Amino acid sequence: MDSLRQQNFETRAVQIGVGRDEKTGAVSFPIHPSATFRHPGVGESTGFDYTRSGNPTRQILEEALADLENGARGLAFSSGMAALTTLFLHFSAGDHLIVSEDLYGGTYRVLDQIFGKFGLGVTYADTTDTTAVAAAVTDRTRALLVETPGNPLLGVADLEALGAICRKRNLLFIVDNTFLTPALQRPLEWGADIVVHSATKYLGGHNDLCAGALVTRTPELGERLYFLQNSTGAVLPPQECWLLMRSLKTLHLRLERHCTNALKVARWLRKHPAVNSVYYPGLEDHPGHELSKKQTFGFGGMISFRVRDAETARRVLKRLELISFAESLGGVESLMTLPSVQTHADIPEAERKRLGICDSLLRLSVGIENSEDVIADLEQALSTGD
Repeated sequence: MDSLRQQNFETRAVQIGVGRDEKTGAVSFPIHPSATFRHPGVGESTGFDYTRSGNPTRQILEEALADLENGARGLAFSSGMAALTTLFLHFSAGDHLIVSEDLYGGTYRVLDQIFGKFGLGVTYADTTDTTAVAAAVTDRTRALLVETPGNPLLGVADLEALGAICRKRNLLFIVDNTFLTPALQRPLEWGADIVVHSATKYLGGHNDLCAGALVTRTPELGERLYFLQNSTGAVLPPQECWLLMRSLKTLHLRLERHCTNALKVARWLRKHPAVNSVYYPGLEDHPGHELSKKQTFGFGGMISFRVRDAETARRVLKRLELISFAESLGGVESLMTLPSVQTHADIPEAERKRLGICDSLLRLSVGIENSEDVIADLEQALSTGD
């Protein structure tokens, strides 16, 4: 593994699984759809006993996830929410978490409606403001969970500064890296202890699988989370593991195109008369632009923009032709959603309004199509004609 990490990210991604099947020499590591494994004898094991506890295909994927994030241990789950749920099981009743207020609504839902019942306390903070984060720490605080860029308003948190706060206060520093992936941002290098992914999104990249991942800085923390994963069982099946490995091999190429297209689309949207505001860190006037240049290798493929009113937003969604009106993000196909009634509907209305997640805010996952075709679809959808 150490020798592999001397190679560039792109090379390591393409080489996932290559040469690991020593018996056959298969370049594409095979799928092992076996639920159980024969033992050579009593007290002996091939290293695999039961597929919930370990599977050869999943092992290759998990090693790759750790390698690409420059972490010590990777764990693959059946969804991003399964990964987060397992992570939250690491904490106890009475513990307190600080969490980004600009975050996926499903994360809010599981914390508020499930873990809140078991005594896990949460404070939602503006994690682009390090002073606000530091002020939210209490004697019971055990961790800080940050989404950066935020979802859906794309605020940028200072990972280095937040990591310093966590070290000073002895907090676990957790970063959801779904929007950027290790191709563009590696939070462990800025002080994070755990990286979270909804691997359904950019890591999978083709809207054809559902998966999640955790990557830890240390083997010890990885082993504790593995215990929870093995005990509760939300593991990624072998077929999906193979699909995800296949997708990771082209991650860097896809993200390059996502970034190029998104910047073109964001600049075009900013000039359109029906668009009131555009949120994209790649724009020079975005508050997190300079910070993004410091801690990332690109600005990503996600854009949010605000149109005149709710009626305009609904008309745009109805008129889309090339872009799909659909939840999720990060696939090669462009997708658009209305966060206030879809991805963030479980956040209380008053809180959504305070944050600016209103019915005129649209979120666009820019795909890898020709950018001019994406812009042409936006042009006709935003036009005032019938």
